Amino acid sequence: MVNIIVEELFNAVDFKVSILKKGDYEHCTFRNCNFQDYDLSNFKFIDCAFEGCNLSSVKMKSTSLQTVDFKDCKLLGIHFNECNTFGLNVNFENCQLNHSVFFQLQLPKTKFINSKLIEVDFGECDLRETKFNYSDLSAAIFENCDLQKADFRHAINYTIDPENNKLKAASFSIEALPGLLSKYRIKVEH
Repeated sequence: MVNIIVEELFNAVDFKVSILKKGDYEHCTFRNCNFQDYDLSNFKFIDCAFEGCNLSSVKMKSTSLQTVDFKDCKLLGIHFNECNTFGLNVNFENCQLNHSVFFQLQLPKTKFINSKLIEVDFGECDLRETKFNYSDLSAAIFENCDLQKADFRHAINYTIDPENNKLKAASFSIEALPGLLSKYRIKVEH
């Protein structure tokens, strides 16, 4: 029998000490919790919020993340590509996602707001209409991505090869021009 937990608040719980029951979590909020290195495989989170949590290096094999918001969270080295892709819908604000992997995921309209995405692997992702507002994309990988209508106007430090990605109607700032032309070794000056 599956545990179903609805509309519960988990505040300042250290899951290195406490155990989170495996099950379906609906409309739950996790605030200032420590999940570091926790195994969340096969858990289901629906319409949940994680605020100020440390989820670094958590395992998410077949984890369902359906309309889940992460705010002020540390999510270092997470393999989101191992999550259950059915209904996958996530958004991030003020998060650290360095060294995480989103390889081959369908993430249209995702929001990465004011987040660190250093060395994140977005290879072969569908990122149509995704917003990267005020996010740092240093050494992030964009290969064979669908970035149509994506918004990079306020993002920094990205390198995207226009020949290996779909960029129709994507938005960029003039300061980002070097990141789009870097493979040509062209000098762009103001």
